[in-house]
Amino acid sequence: MKAIAYTQHGLPIDDPHALVEIALPIPEPGPRDLRVKVHAVSVNPVDTKVRRNAATEQPRVLGWDAVGTVDAVGAGVTLFKPGDAVYYAGSIARPGSNAEYQLVDERIVGHKPRTLDDAAAAALPLTAITAWEL
Repeated sequence: MKAIAYTQHGLPIDDPHALVEIALPIPEPGPRDLRVKVHAVSVNPVDTKVRRNAATEQPRVLGWDAVGTVDAVGAGVTLFKPGDAVYYAGSIARPGSNAEYQLVDERIVGHKPRTLDDAAAAALPLTAITAWEL
């Protein structure tokens, strides 16, 4: 699958090497994971902060807010099924949503609101959590 990653931290975003396209294997879901075919993502301040401050030895895929369709589920998944439209703010400890597919724990996922298109729904998860916490 294709993904967008950074390999060097601290580069200005207009540097041609700030973000690069990489090829990764399509991930296999663990017991509570959904594999999501990503349709839309949003960019949050956390993306720029991590890229600017976190050194990486391997290419790191950023992106936390995403919308997509469940493509496969782990053996312990009970809340979703393949074909479900979902949105979420993923885990900073896992590869991000700037990829064709992403694994995400079903416990941090919601059904995408039917009244929103993919782009609008992708803009909500992390910003809504931040507003709620304030």
